[in-house]
Amino acid sequence: MRLHSAVAAAAGALMLVLAVPGSASAAVGQFRYSYKTADGYDAVGFINNPESGRCIDIRGAGSDGTSASYAPKNLTDSTATVFLEAGCTGDAFYSLRPGAGASERLLVRSVVFS
Repeated sequence: MRLHSAVAAAAGALMLVLAVPGSASAAVGQFRYSYKTADGYDAVGFINNPESGRCIDIRGAGSDGTSASYAPKNLTDSTATVFLEAGCTGDAFYSLRPGAGASERLLVRSVVFS
């Protein structure tokens, strides 16, 4: 009788796990970057807890069609791959491990997190 109850409980738990939808995967932490405003001032932008596997065009980057953000800092728990082009396209990209930052020479317009 106890075996029957244990099997029924295990089957019920499995059905409950399969019925509950999974949450979207996200990198935990903050991704920071610097950019120049339209008036020429230095500014810092950030993305909090970015969704993993989705390309994010960096706000403020290239709004005038010529400039890009620079000096990215990956303060998340996931690897960030930054791209010079919007839409996470092109041959110019660089991977930043969790907790790493790059110099002002690294220009970025989009990022995707693993």
